[in-house]
Amino acid sequence: MSMMKRNQTGEFDHNRWLFETKGTYGVGNAFWPQDDMYDDDDDNNGFKGGMMESMDKPWKPLSRKLPIPTAIISPYRLLIVIRLVVLGFFLHWRLTNPNTDAVWLWFMSVVCETWFAFSWILDQVPKICPVNRSTDLEVLREKFDMPSPSNPTGRSDLPGVDLFVSTADPEKEPPLVTACTILSILSVDFPVEKLACYVSDDGGALLTFEAMAEAASFADLWVPFCRKHNIEPRNPETYFGLKVDPTKNKSRLDFVKDRRKVKREFDEFKVRINGLTDSIRRRSEAFNAREEMKVLKHMRESGSEPGEPIKVPKATWMADGTHWPGTWTIPYAEHSKGDHAGILQVMLKPPSSDPLMGGTDEKIIDFSDVDIRLPMFVYVSREKRPGYDHNKKAGAMNALVRASAILSNGPFILNLDCDHYIFNCKAIREGMCFMMDRGGENICYIQFPQRFEGIDPSDRYANHNTVFFDGNMRALDGIQGPVYVGTGCMFRRFALYGFDPPKPDKIVQSTETQMQTLKPNDFDPELDVNHLPKRFGNSTLLAESIPIAEFHGRPLADHSAVKYGRPPGILRAPRDPLDAAAVAEAVSVISCWYEDKTEWGDRVGWIYGSVTEDVVTGYRMHNRGWQSVYCVTKRDAFHGSAPINLTDRLHQVLRWATGSVEIFFSRNNPLLGSRQLKLLQRLAYLNVGVYPFTSIFLIVYCFLPALSLFSGHFIVQTLSVAFLIYLLTITLCLMGLAILEVKWSGIALEEWWRNEQFWLISGTSAHLAAVVQGLLKVIAGIDISFTLTSKSGGEDIDDAFADLYLVKWTSLMIPPIVIAMVNIIAIAVAFSRTVYSTVPQWSKFVGGAFFSFWVLAHLYPFAKGLMGRRGKTPTIVFVWSGLIAITLSLLWVSINPPQVATTDSSTGTGGSTFQFP
Repeated sequence: MSMMKRNQTGEFDHNRWLFETKGTYGVGNAFWPQDDMYDDDDDNNGFKGGMMESMDKPWKPLSRKLPIPTAIISPYRLLIVIRLVVLGFFLHWRLTNPNTDAVWLWFMSVVCETWFAFSWILDQVPKICPVNRSTDLEVLREKFDMPSPSNPTGRSDLPGVDLFVSTADPEKEPPLVTACTILSILSVDFPVEKLACYVSDDGGALLTFEAMAEAASFADLWVPFCRKHNIEPRNPETYFGLKVDPTKNKSRLDFVKDRRKVKREFDEFKVRINGLTDSIRRRSEAFNAREEMKVLKHMRESGSEPGEPIKVPKATWMADGTHWPGTWTIPYAEHSKGDHAGILQVMLKPPSSDPLMGGTDEKIIDFSDVDIRLPMFVYVSREKRPGYDHNKKAGAMNALVRASAILSNGPFILNLDCDHYIFNCKAIREGMCFMMDRGGENICYIQFPQRFEGIDPSDRYANHNTVFFDGNMRALDGIQGPVYVGTGCMFRRFALYGFDPPKPDKIVQSTETQMQTLKPNDFDPELDVNHLPKRFGNSTLLAESIPIAEFHGRPLADHSAVKYGRPPGILRAPRDPLDAAAVAEAVSVISCWYEDKTEWGDRVGWIYGSVTEDVVTGYRMHNRGWQSVYCVTKRDAFHGSAPINLTDRLHQVLRWATGSVEIFFSRNNPLLGSRQLKLLQRLAYLNVGVYPFTSIFLIVYCFLPALSLFSGHFIVQTLSVAFLIYLLTITLCLMGLAILEVKWSGIALEEWWRNEQFWLISGTSAHLAAVVQGLLKVIAGIDISFTLTSKSGGEDIDDAFADLYLVKWTSLMIPPIVIAMVNIIAIAVAFSRTVYSTVPQWSKFVGGAFFSFWVLAHLYPFAKGLMGRRGKTPTIVFVWSGLIAITLSLLWVSINPPQVATTDSSTGTGGSTFQFP
């Protein structure tokens, strides 16, 4: 028989065997037979039922940790050890070999070098175990979104996500930018019924409110269009501005026609947004004139003549003819930025749980096969009253946490700045792979890297900050997790409530109880249920939402190793519709008095008391034992904007550094952290609080080359062989570390060099100002702000990088200018002195000049920033240069005055001769 089944070449013909014998492929996940395929009389041996469900499939992880290749990380760690040892020997040699000719110069240099070594250790040691991570979106879809016999409609089992967008001033943050960010959120690739978007308008402006209403209206067209044609990115302003072929990878024949229609509608949308300011002004003027006429008419009917001009409040009016309850254009009592009522408006109601397909009748585009549902969208402007500390962005975020807990209660929260939009529509799914994976219950937040648009090609001021986002953050991911950097972060709501990570061994006693919703005191034994209002406020709905959010945020209990999970399928149930009571309760929790005598801002939510509330909030979570994860996606998750102007960049760095100084002098100092904070993570947080103080030593060290050239002495007695060997070894180790760090982090060597340059620029300007400002605030309670004093701009308005050449004078520029000019003058003076001296000491000149050139090379981007466009230098630069040159000349003459020659008795001549210093 086997011979009959062979083909002409003599090999076994499997296809012929299948046809003639009616054989099958058997049973498995490659091929699953129908119920009647086997003519087996024995029912006990048959395969009944359909394809196996997800619980019966082989378990797969949703994410993986990818270690750095040994060929890169092992030499990297070895170089760290070598440089650490060499630094120890070098500092010992420096201490035991003082320069007796210039002890003051030697002492200053040794002190600075010792601090630099300490600062390098804080920065470098936490980088010894960097990691990369990857996610599997296909496995996530199979586990949570695939139809099955128990879920024939394929309703998603993913937990809900609440997205927060914060804005404060429509003049500084254009409403169009915020609206486009909202549109990118509403069209994200995630189950629509699981999403809720909240925008916090901390300025309470009607302009922002109406812009959001326009965005909600335009979303009816934009969101289905993105779903129909798989648009990326889903920010309309960015998408229509792409300089690529829009038809690439598009196969539907109606794409070009649809895109043309949507583009026209978007242009009209932008015109409406841009015209809102004038529209609100004209409307308010008309309504105010009508009110004045009413008052005047009433006075005439009553027989009284107005003795003075009629005073009617210049109100800001809504389109329905009512007063805007927020901030008016012309401030008035209870209608100003710091004094207005709370506003909560549900602009898009929660959608149905089942897909709603569009049609062709009333739509501009054919959406007959597209789900046209929109996520829930809520506008929030918290109440503000005089006498209350509203705590800026942190307070606004906490108001959103409370309001969203009552309205949607998503177990996870993703916060974005108004200028950071979703660039990758699957970004939320990427983060969910970590939260829903085994061990995900211990993750407090997923931090995504920040990527920026509109940066000049050379990235003159290191705006991309790739060394931090691709280097430091990857390294921290291998310890306890990255720090929270303020935007692009997905939080576990339960972690924001101030609880410790769950301990299944202590909480759960049986298999049955681990699948049930627990009470808050089950997680925190010290928390009495009766004292919940003392921690979270007096909202009953808020208190009831806490255990529900915790339970829904657990990973899926689909593996024996998942000790703390939830049963599959419980999140497929439809969400309860909103009612008037819930909306009223949400309005009450955004009132300015709600946080009084509670732990909001102290233990719960975003932490108050620091300019950099983001770092402190993340630190508190790590200090309680939580883990965080750094999620780097193949396609950037989010894109935002960053200042490319030198002055704006310095002020941005000043704010960050001031917050770090505040952290160092507060109870959030990592030296006071708990035992649950790992050692390397503690060092990383200590570096966050310490790095601004490096500016003191950096400025001194930048002046040392000039002082060396002026005085004719060097930091060492002689350029000995030992000194040069130490210097060469340390330099080579630094170069090797830079090259290897570029390898494992994926950054470019030029980006690393730009970061080094701006480190010196910011260290000699903004960081020093932050130290002074922080010390005055801590010691004397004086709050100092460095503001702009004069401006000088470029002429080319059409240039995309025109702001790069805009020169805005600020006091932060004084130290770098002084350092640069002193070093330049010192090089010229020392060179002239060496040339004209009887015995030239070129070794001392070369040593000092080398370090002066090192300083000037780092300050080169700063000098270009001062030049502006086409080398136009502000007059203030020449004023400072001349003043410094004259001062140094007079100082040198006073220290080393010209020698007066005595009368020569043989020649009878006398007088004075000038000797070049």
